Amino acid sequence: MRNLVIMGSGQLIRSLLPYGLVDELFLMIHPLVLGSGHRLFGPDDEAHRLQLVGSTSTATGVLMATYQPIPQAS
Repeated sequence: MRNLVIMGSGQLIRSLLPYGLVDELFLMIHPLVLGSGHRLFGPDDEAHRLQLVGSTSTATGVLMATYQPIPQAS
């Protein structure tokens, strides 16, 4: 099975999460603020439980975090 990588499309990620179509989120969090920015998940979005499975930081302060969705009990 091959990976599908989505870069910079929070709207697509938000549309796939409710259907269990996201196995892993890899976020690169940069230590800077430019304008107001955009939230990955807004206050009106459905809540999704995520588990941090790995993280590391670079010499420039970028935090690289890997999350996996926690399956919801049925």
